[in-house]
Amino acid sequence: MTEPAAQTSHLVLPAPNILAVASGKGGVGKTWFSITLAQALVQQGQRVLLFDGDFGLANVDLQLGLTPKHDLGDVMDEKMTLRQVVQRHTETGIDIIAGRSGSGALANMPLPRVNDIRDQLTILAGDYDRVIIDIGAGVDRLNLHLAALAKTLLIVVTDEQTSWMDGYAFIKKTWQTSPKADVRVVVNMSSSVAEGEKSYQPIKLTAERSLGRAPQLAGIIRRDVKVSAAIKSQTSLLTRYPNTDAAHDVLALAKTL
Repeated sequence: MTEPAAQTSHLVLPAPNILAVASGKGGVGKTWFSITLAQALVQQGQRVLLFDGDFGLANVDLQLGLTPKHDLGDVMDEKMTLRQVVQRHTETGIDIIAGRSGSGALANMPLPRVNDIRDQLTILAGDYDRVIIDIGAGVDRLNLHLAALAKTLLIVVTDEQTSWMDGYAFIKKTWQTSPKADVRVVVNMSSSVAEGEKSYQPIKLTAERSLGRAPQLAGIIRRDVKVSAAIKSQTSLLTRYPNTDAAHDVLALAKTL
């Protein structure tokens, strides 16, 4: 017998302990960053829930080699509640709500079901110090809907022009609907700290010119060959290669949150 689902509401205020990680385009390392940040917060002594909100191409479980018994699809089908599909990843200490990779049904989830899941996630957040939502890439209605739950939104970009342009589009849409949102930029896969700061400048200047303000720079993650090695081995970077540049950068960023 399942618990009753939370009542659907159309207005959900941002929760102070929910953080969303988003990007304007794919291929910027957003999910890897979400996982690594979640583990960094666990290592600070926090209880962390990682919600795979990429409804079309969910892969948090794949990157961690986790075989979930239940996932978000069970919640969408109203077989289980969100609380019932939480699974602990013992290696990292992260509680995870897995998506269902490649599920067109989840990607096209009707808004009332999305609202119900948002309501359940808001309630569940009360059990944690921090909830991280790994949002799907791209600026669409569903991704913006999930981002509205978060007190802080981290936009992951790289030094590619299309990356910061699409990242800026996400920031613009977010501030149009949630003017008080705390939006910050993470530059990933940078050749150096100096180059990362240069990559941040176009998005900063464009936002200042067009929006009258700019998102702050949350941090710079240096390019590291050990990141791809960890992903291929389906092991978290902080577990397999804790003394690498990228690991140190994420740990430092986590402390600023």
